[in-house]
Amino acid sequence: MTRPTNFPPLASQKSQGFTLIEVLVALFIVALTLITGIKASSTLMQSAERQQSTLLAQLCIDNYLVGLRLSKQLPGTGEQLSVCQQAAQSITLRAQINTTPNPSFRRVDIQAFQRDTPVLTVSTVLGQL
Repeated sequence: MTRPTNFPPLASQKSQGFTLIEVLVALFIVALTLITGIKASSTLMQSAERQQSTLLAQLCIDNYLVGLRLSKQLPGTGEQLSVCQQAAQSITLRAQINTTPNPSFRRVDIQAFQRDTPVLTVSTVLGQL
C-alpha cells in the first residue's frame, strides 16, 4: 500500500514565529512586573529611611534626657530648643517642660524634627534626685 504524497502541512511546520499581538502582550506583562518591582523597592527604601530617621531622633532625645538627669536638678519650665547632630544629619529637638501636681517632678514632652518634619515625640516625667 502506498501513501499519498499530498498531505497538508502540519501545524507546527506552518507557524514560524509569534504574532505581533503575542509579542505586545508579553512585553506588557514584563513591563507590569518591572513596575511592580520598582514600586516595591521604592517602598522598602522609604521604610528604611523612616526607620533610620526614627532611630537617630531617639538617640538625640535619649541624649537630651540623660543630660537633664545628669544635671541633678529639676529643669526649668517652658520651651527649650536644641539641635542634635547624628550621622551627619541635623535633628531639631523642641522640649516642652511643665510642672506636675507633685512639685518634685516635671513633665517633659520632646518632639524631634528633621527638616521641619516631625519624626518622633517622647513624653516622660523627671524627678528630683
